[in-house]
Amino acid sequence: MSYKASFACVTVLSAAVLTAPAVWAQDKVSRDNSGPYISGSYGGYKSHGGEFKDDNDLLGAALGYQFNEFFALEAEYIDFGKFGDDDVKAKLKGVGLSAVGRLPLTQSFGVYAKAGAFASAFDVDAFDESETYDEVNPFVGAGVDFRVTDSLTAFAEYARYNVDIDEDDFNGQITNDGPDFDTGRVGLKYQF
Repeated sequence: MSYKASFACVTVLSAAVLTAPAVWAQDKVSRDNSGPYISGSYGGYKSHGGEFKDDNDLLGAALGYQFNEFFALEAEYIDFGKFGDDDVKAKLKGVGLSAVGRLPLTQSFGVYAKAGAFASAFDVDAFDESETYDEVNPFVGAGVDFRVTDSLTAFAEYARYNVDIDEDDFNGQITNDGPDFDTGRVGLKYQF
């Protein structure tokens, strides 16, 4: 993870730790666990696979609906930016739709897992050729969240995405069928 992503992670987690006593004091207050929410996140990723080995920053924004403290549906936009080397450069962005299962450990703290489909636009420039791959692939993730106030939640998350390319393109000079992306990020979620 880059310096910027590490700094963002430390900032969000520090804010969560500093506000924890106030939140724990509110634990006995009844809270509504359902409703729509928005979130924003920042982090880093490591791409694996042939010519696509690289790391970089990513940005995400999501819109979701929390049905209860255990289950949510979420639609998210993620921009991975540009990555690659001198001969093979790529750009990736996409929209994910996922189901989120959450296990509350306390009224303020929980762990969750998510799984869904990622519809991506993967632009590849390699060996004086350009191709765009529009694909839908599965993805999985897991994370922890901490409710800072009644409406604001901080979270840290790991997820894995992959994209496909056609090995017959680029005169067979690309030796893999697409990279995998291991992502780590932190963010804030606001529930209405």
